[in-house]
Amino acid sequence: MHCMSLPVCLLVGVMGGPVMAQNLPAAPQPQSIPNAPSAPGGPGFTPQGAPAAGAPAPAVTQISLEDAIRLALTNSPSIRATRTQIAQSQAQETTADFRPNPVLSWDAQFIPIFSPGQFTTNTLNNIQQFDVGVSYLFERGKKRPARYRAAVGQTAVTRAQVKDAERSLAFNVAQQFINALLAQSTLQFAQQDLSSFENTVRISEERYRVGDISEGDLLKIKLQMLQFQTDVSAARVALVQAFAALRQLIGYEALPANFQLLGDLTYEPFTSSLDQLNTVARRERADLAAAREGITAAQSQITLAKADAKQDLNAGINFSHVSGVSGTSLFFNIPLPVFNRNQGEIARTRSALEQSQFLETVAEQSVLTDVRNAYESATTNQEVAKLYVSGYLKQAQDSRDITNYAYNRGGVSLLDLLDAERSYRATELAYRQTLANYMISLEQVKQAIGSRTLP
Repeated sequence: MHCMSLPVCLLVGVMGGPVMAQNLPAAPQPQSIPNAPSAPGGPGFTPQGAPAAGAPAPAVTQISLEDAIRLALTNSPSIRATRTQIAQSQAQETTADFRPNPVLSWDAQFIPIFSPGQFTTNTLNNIQQFDVGVSYLFERGKKRPARYRAAVGQTAVTRAQVKDAERSLAFNVAQQFINALLAQSTLQFAQQDLSSFENTVRISEERYRVGDISEGDLLKIKLQMLQFQTDVSAARVALVQAFAALRQLIGYEALPANFQLLGDLTYEPFTSSLDQLNTVARRERADLAAAREGITAAQSQITLAKADAKQDLNAGINFSHVSGVSGTSLFFNIPLPVFNRNQGEIARTRSALEQSQFLETVAEQSVLTDVRNAYESATTNQEVAKLYVSGYLKQAQDSRDITNYAYNRGGVSLLDLLDAERSYRATELAYRQTLANYMISLEQVKQAIGSRTLP
């Protein structure tokens, strides 16, 4: 075969023969995208609080996704503030279990304050009056046990609500952790893409020197470098912001400024069925448990309202000294339930019980809706991720490598090169975003069922 020029022959060898194609870079593994360099901003990035040049570097804290969730549940100021509601509710249990205090009363009458000369034994014994007594309120209808059970029921509701807040926090941390992984991977890709294009620029400068390309094409290639450099800068800023947001969720005191992430953007098959997820959600969801505990608490309130309808007995004993005579008096009083028998509160608590039963139904339906939405999101994102894994990612890289190889040898135009670079960059970034979306959708499934373990 006769070739008109060497670059055309080389291009034919690339497109039609396996010998030259073997020299192309291998495509990356689609199932896992490695993390960025050790520092959150990549090479040359110095996190806040980093030691000065020449100082010994401190040990770097590395955390996985589960480590981040565990640290957040332990150290997050927001969840620690929420947990104080349990202690407050337990304090109300203590208050509800108290018995009434006895009442001590004392009085002295007819004291001759304005007639000091009458302060005599005779006046004290025959004119002045002294009373001292003790009274106690006897609660009827088992009010104290009813109050205590009502308080315990409210504590159970509070515990479930706090657990639901922990569920939400775990999802928020997982979502932000994945966003940080995405930012880390994007920065690494941007740096690698910039390094690769710098090599193209060097080759283009050599081709311009020998007159193989025009100055206009060289300037266009150098201007394209601006896009790659901008991508690196934007990715570095996004990474710093993602790390800061994650540290805020976990708690600033729980992590040093130069912490690192353990983990990759990975694709793991999602195989759980909708029925399995619904079963786990009905058993594990904390907000549904809170609604169920709300029914028990409402029933306790009805019992307490009925107990409050029983009238309490107040009994007391008094010692009196009047006109030289000492004596003891007994007192008993009890309201007569002629009009007020706590009918309104009993009716209100019964309506509150009915409300709690409806709210349980609402909560269960909300749980099933959350599970269905999360399931559909996960399956849809899984299908999109499979498209990239099945070959599109490798095809985009092969197209870029072949076009770059051919352009450096004069086989294709500058427009073809730039178009291949844009397509490759867009495909790689879309693949990373797809993996992040898929991993977040799996976290949404875990949040929807209320468990970190998928069935």
